[in-house]
Amino acid sequence: MVVRRPPPALAPFVESIWYFAGDLAHTRERILPTGAMQILVNLHEDELRTYHGPAYDQVVRSRGAVLGGAHDDHFAIDTAEQRRIVGVSFKPGGAYPFFAPPSDAIGAAHVELDALWGRDGAVLRERLLEAPTPAAALRTLEAVLLARAVRPLERDPALAYALDALDGPARIGDVTDRLGMSPKRFLRRFSAEVGLTPKRFARVRRFRRVLGAVERGRAVEWAQVALDCGYFDQAHMIHDFRAFSGINPTAYRPRTPGELSHVPLSDSAG
Repeated sequence: MVVRRPPPALAPFVESIWYFAGDLAHTRERILPTGAMQILVNLHEDELRTYHGPAYDQVVRSRGAVLGGAHDDHFAIDTAEQRRIVGVSFKPGGAYPFFAPPSDAIGAAHVELDALWGRDGAVLRERLLEAPTPAAALRTLEAVLLARAVRPLERDPALAYALDALDGPARIGDVTDRLGMSPKRFLRRFSAEVGLTPKRFARVRRFRRVLGAVERGRAVEWAQVALDCGYFDQAHMIHDFRAFSGINPTAYRPRTPGELSHVPLSDSAG
């Protein structure tokens, strides 16, 4: 795993630019929502397969360079297919300056980059394959991202405030009052830039706080975690956890402690 910190111009929008190569012991992974979007370029195969539905038996195929929307549900990926992959992990709302369609038009889909960037998207995979080293591939992807900005690389102060507030215990009504917006205007603006409604984003990020509070291999006081993360009680937290992950909290085992969204599936799990 090679990770490149974004330059100052991209830092308000991009969490990381990364390269992964390797074989994993498991063949599939459950992917959990983050509230943010990603660029994914598969250098092993010119295809990306995702698996959906309760049993992960509904297969969606796309070519190997996509923008992944801010999904609010879990799905599975084929890890054997993705043995060498490059990506951009955006911060919530961070993809908005780089693509002409609003983020809520992308939804939870994986949209092929040529549909969004034309020829630049169509040849991106080939350009990355030609890079002599992982570091060179990451520099190429960074340069493409800077060149493809279609909106000013300036963080919207209102959106930045709303994202920060809704990543915590703030109520949506209090946020709109603070910003002086009507609920409808705030909903349209937030959804267009982030790809999720404010309510759905707040729920996903609350779920993420639970994941961050769980330390693998240690006993967890689930009732206290629920209260600390903003749930009414433990039952409320378990309901949300199942909705966003498809599993109970006690079954959650991430691939590594630092990769909270990647949960290995057993071969019998789809």
